[in-house]
Amino acid sequence: MAELLQGWKRTHYCAEPAQESVGKEVLLMGWVDSWRNLGSLIFIGLRDRTGVMQVVFDESTIDKKVFELAETLRSEYVIAVKGKLLERTPNMVNENMKTGKYELVATELKVLNESQTPPIYITDDLNVQEQIRLKYRYLDLRRPCMQNILMLRSKIAQIARNYFTNNGFVEIETPMLTKSTPEGARDYLVPSRVHQGTFYALPQSPQQFKQLLMLAGYDRYIQIARCFRDEDLRADRQPEFTQIDLEMSFVEEEDVMRVNEGFIAKLLKDTLDYDVQLPLRRITWQDAMDRYGSDKPDTRFGLELVNISDLVADCGFKVFTGALEMGGSVRLIKVDGGASKLTRKEIDALGEFVKTYKAKGLAWMKLNPDGIQSPIAKFLTEEQMNAIIARAEAKEGDILFFVADKNDVVYASLGALRLEIAKKLDLIDKSKFDLLWVVDFPLLEWNEDENRYQAMHHPFTSPKDEDLDMLETEPGKVRAKAYDMVMNGNEIGGGSIRIHSSELQERMFKALGFTKESAWARFGYLLEAFKYGTPPHGGLAYGLDRLVMLIAGTNNIRDVIAFPKVQNASCLMTEAPSEVDEKQLKELGIKIDIQE
Repeated sequence: MAELLQGWKRTHYCAEPAQESVGKEVLLMGWVDSWRNLGSLIFIGLRDRTGVMQVVFDESTIDKKVFELAETLRSEYVIAVKGKLLERTPNMVNENMKTGKYELVATELKVLNESQTPPIYITDDLNVQEQIRLKYRYLDLRRPCMQNILMLRSKIAQIARNYFTNNGFVEIETPMLTKSTPEGARDYLVPSRVHQGTFYALPQSPQQFKQLLMLAGYDRYIQIARCFRDEDLRADRQPEFTQIDLEMSFVEEEDVMRVNEGFIAKLLKDTLDYDVQLPLRRITWQDAMDRYGSDKPDTRFGLELVNISDLVADCGFKVFTGALEMGGSVRLIKVDGGASKLTRKEIDALGEFVKTYKAKGLAWMKLNPDGIQSPIAKFLTEEQMNAIIARAEAKEGDILFFVADKNDVVYASLGALRLEIAKKLDLIDKSKFDLLWVVDFPLLEWNEDENRYQAMHHPFTSPKDEDLDMLETEPGKVRAKAYDMVMNGNEIGGGSIRIHSSELQERMFKALGFTKESAWARFGYLLEAFKYGTPPHGGLAYGLDRLVMLIAGTNNIRDVIAFPKVQNASCLMTEAPSEVDEKQLKELGIKIDIQE
């Protein structure tokens, strides 16, 4: 039977009482974490978000009715307990508990609510399918490790607010119901009841609104913003996510980067007591691709890509020469000591692995003590093999892996391969936070499906001043005033200096294949606003979920979101999305035509 509080007030959280509270009356509230009945003594582990306190019910000193009530307690009952805090005897101290030196000797007890046997154990070493955890998420969130992660998330958000406020930023909310301007991922659409046949879109980011706030004169804006993208999901993606979003006026790239370096240094210091050396390294996008095969490189280990295209241009291996003839490249990575560390079965598995990145296959060369072992050796002259070994700086005992294809395939496959091998051979120092900026991105990238250029970041990114003349003539060579912050091989924040002139913005839309009419139909309010005195401005947005994931040390983004979706964008707990009443659809003027 659930009781009422009836004036009982909690004096401490469970893990708060300390030496100054010894001998005093304490009133705690929480959940029964553990329960042991030793006859005349009952021991309860009482848990809340701060930790666990041992509570003792002693039949010889407590009211009989209170002891009998304590005998009815079971796991996950919600209780309130009054008692005296005492120090445990030295032989009973539990060094593994924050409160292991103390115990609460109970005098009074209220059962505030009972609990059925939970479908999952409330324990950190839980061994159950993730689907079960997500179906009973409210129970999963009781586990101490999950509570610690979400409290860390709260702390990170608070650090962000305080840091940017202290640096002159103003927190401003932007609309959740906005205009659909699809360019990239799909919008989530919301039908209008008042204006039937029309739709709002949920924001993919506050991008245009924060630019308009700069035009409005707010100079520095910050928002912890909810964003939505209806895209095919991956393990580290969610349909709704959170950004730490900011924008600054009268700035260039270095100004934005400097402010954000200060933020990330403070964040890691305040959360993990980790010292970041500033300024962060900068590498260009081209350098990142050529060396690591990725625009978000993990540089905590080597295994850098080596271009050998010129060395094999006239070899007899058609896989290599064919790739070069179609404008691609031949590149390799060297694994120190890999000849003995990787078995033939593992090498074959790596060959299958790169095929998932569209590579046709993986060639290899072992430098054994008794000579070179390689299925492609017969296609190469001794001079070519020696030149390859010299450029790779390879030595006896090493193994070389080769991929030949279009550059984007070579980069993607070898970039993924170096990460796979680093994990397999334990080459990554997990105690290190590897932070850097990637700069000088291409402004545009070619979309073969749509036969047009698309923005690599978004259509409001400014070209570099020295590349402006190529926007119409050689758009693929134009670089952007863009910068991404990378941590341990993850992009945690990306931004750019924005276009602030109507004329240049129209040129950008034209390069993207928009007619003047279609550009004004989609973005007319922004182009119109640019006519009224827009300052130079730029900004950046952090993925808060991914940032928390990295700092918390988990590899699952669902661990850092209170109520996440699964990979098909559904919620196992609430069973959303779900059908709605016909009456609701009629009010909205909507008929359902499901395509099988």
